[in-house]
Amino acid sequence: MHKQFSLVLEPEIAFDQENFRTHLHQLLSLPENAPSFIRPLKRSIDARGRQVKVNVSAEVFVDETPTPVIAFQKKYQNVSNARQAIIVGAGPAGLFAALRLIELGIKPILIERGKDVRTRRRDLAAINKDHIVNPESNYCFGEGGAGTYSDGKLYTRSKKRGDIRRVQEIFVAHGATEEILVDAHPHIGTNKLPQLVAELRESILSAGGEVHFNTKVTDFILQNKEIKGVILENGNEISGLGVILATGHSARDIFELCQKRDVLIEAKPYAMGVRIEHQQSLIDSLQYHRPERGKYLPAASYSLVGQTFFKGIQRGVFSFCMCPGGFIVPSATAPGELVVNGMSPSRRDSKFANSGMVVAINEVDLQPYKQFGALAGLQLQKELEQKACQMAGGGQTAPAQLVDDFIKNKVSKNLLDTSYQPGLISSDMSAVLPDFIARPLQEGLKQFGQKMKYYASNQAQIIGIESRTSSPVRIPRDRDSLEHLEIKRLFPCGEGAGYAGGIMSAAMDGERCAEKLVEYYC
Repeated sequence: MHKQFSLVLEPEIAFDQENFRTHLHQLLSLPENAPSFIRPLKRSIDARGRQVKVNVSAEVFVDETPTPVIAFQKKYQNVSNARQAIIVGAGPAGLFAALRLIELGIKPILIERGKDVRTRRRDLAAINKDHIVNPESNYCFGEGGAGTYSDGKLYTRSKKRGDIRRVQEIFVAHGATEEILVDAHPHIGTNKLPQLVAELRESILSAGGEVHFNTKVTDFILQNKEIKGVILENGNEISGLGVILATGHSARDIFELCQKRDVLIEAKPYAMGVRIEHQQSLIDSLQYHRPERGKYLPAASYSLVGQTFFKGIQRGVFSFCMCPGGFIVPSATAPGELVVNGMSPSRRDSKFANSGMVVAINEVDLQPYKQFGALAGLQLQKELEQKACQMAGGGQTAPAQLVDDFIKNKVSKNLLDTSYQPGLISSDMSAVLPDFIARPLQEGLKQFGQKMKYYASNQAQIIGIESRTSSPVRIPRDRDSLEHLEIKRLFPCGEGAGYAGGIMSAAMDGERCAEKLVEYYC
């Protein structure tokens, strides 16, 4: 017998394997010791009412062999002697582009400016402990990209950009738990992502692909509006069928290279602001409507969106990349910058909750930078990061302010405990941020405080600055071929090119770019 069910359950049943099994046996009138295999298919929490419920779909096999949970098989053909294509950047977009090229019979040459995932950890420790930023190896640059040392969120709204289930199954085949196939908002966790990334790399190498770390692209080989390959920092040249450019949102030198070599780029909407940090227990009580979340419910998250007006212009204010049970980390990519971001371990068991709280940047904000052309937003971003660093002392100590004090334009006498290891310094965040970010942020926080009690109180603090929400530059491409609008064989890809917003959408975009490269040039 094989049956599927859709159920609404108490958390104590939905999240406990034995209780869940017992409940389904009772539902089917099966004896407790009846041979069965029970598998949840999807699971989502509904906390809108006073009592938290969990929506679960599941299947039960009784006296029947269960079907495999994943269809994907980790078997890659050997492409050692095949024609080669170049991928610049070993983030999710680059890694999945490489694997897809292998499946399509092409040898990927994967070029990464940073270090492998294990060696990279030493540079992260240096940022946290000694405030030393390595421009080529940090929270943004290195194997796995910015996503490796992050929350590892696998949720995406990009339903039409690729096969979400396929990408999830590839993650499972390389070490992720099957839970990511079940949860409505799956995540892997920063403690598990490094090993998973290393397994993805091993699949590429085992199939005959190449992965080059500490290797920086400094120029393109362009002939008659066609890219033939790339030039490396050491002067070596690499050629191939095409170039998939998957460098991430922080590779400013690549944007500058594009502008220098007349490779068409354009300004793109983005947002900047701060990280807001609460005690996770406060967020749990607000979201779950109970004093404590208890044994079974996961650390609660939230999503907030508001609209404000500043100098007659409407500005969106919204939470971004919420990390329940997580940490705030220093994410600068050069000395003299200050950037903060969020991450969570797989268990999400930190006592802190943090989220980006950001304001949409408007065209009028970029007018003072119009001489930079398409790089105007990048220049604004860079200046604000440098200003924040200088005002906080020049290292990675971050400026911070209690939320209600910020709203009332009052410098905080004391700050709260924090997850941010380099430390905080009490600051007037209205002076750190330009008025077109600070004022809408104050108004947005007031709105959110009305939606969630104590959210905008002095039980929370804002920490600056969160400036790398997405790339301020887009490298335009054809909607169908995914090829650059003017340069043949160049495939702008992923978050840095402006076509993704997280691990899943970047991975799917990497696969699509690989498929199009092969379709058009093989």
